[in-house]
Amino acid sequence: MDEKISRFAEMINECERIVFFGGAGVSTESGVKDYRSKDGLYNTVKEYGVPPERILSHSFFTENPDIFYDFYRKYFIIEAEPNNAHKSLARLEKMGKLSCVITQNIDGLHQRAGSRNVIELHGTAEEFYCSSCQRNAASSEVFEAIKNGEIPRCRHCGGIMKPKVVLYEEPLYDGVAESAAEHISGADMLIVGGTSLAVYPAASFVRYFRGKYIVMINKSETDFDGSADIVFRESIGEVFSKVMDKVG
Repeated sequence: MDEKISRFAEMINECERIVFFGGAGVSTESGVKDYRSKDGLYNTVKEYGVPPERILSHSFFTENPDIFYDFYRKYFIIEAEPNNAHKSLARLEKMGKLSCVITQNIDGLHQRAGSRNVIELHGTAEEFYCSSCQRNAASSEVFEAIKNGEIPRCRHCGGIMKPKVVLYEEPLYDGVAESAAEHISGADMLIVGGTSLAVYPAASFVRYFRGKYIVMINKSETDFDGSADIVFRESIGEVFSKVMDKVG
């Protein structure tokens, strides 16, 4: 691993337009459950009688907001702090090396670590708007209602508040896909971490890369490993901690 870390550091030092594309595995070391691993939400949550994928759909939210928000309260309102991967990426941005983080996650941990240029492909679990009148709401009020076991409602029209998260059956928010593709196509290095690249359309963005180097950091194999210059199977936090000791 030491030789690969040294090569990874050399690539980072050489490049000036690095883009990071990440998934759920980036946040698991912060205690956030992923979705598709053996211990992930899709394989462990059985108490609702329907698969979590169904609960996280637009139609289910519309028809069963009480169950949706019970699930949301249990699995999305958690105390989590940025880990070494989040912090290292923020540091690379401050160094002028990293131009953008593109994340499939909705937990806001990249921003909490200090990253400024973050594209959230699937939205954010920390902001809400009314599904009826579209007004935004103070997140603190909505979180309080959810924690109390209530369905959060709009103070203006009484409509049900919805998290600014892209649910199944919903398209990505306007401009998000275009921005992600533009950043990747203009990068000289692409680091892909914590994602199996099995979910579309997010996984398709990697195909826009035309730069020098691709580094894959994921505990399981991906279909893009053969295109990578370096592949790590180790913990993403460990990889970033070691490489940042050699960068600069």
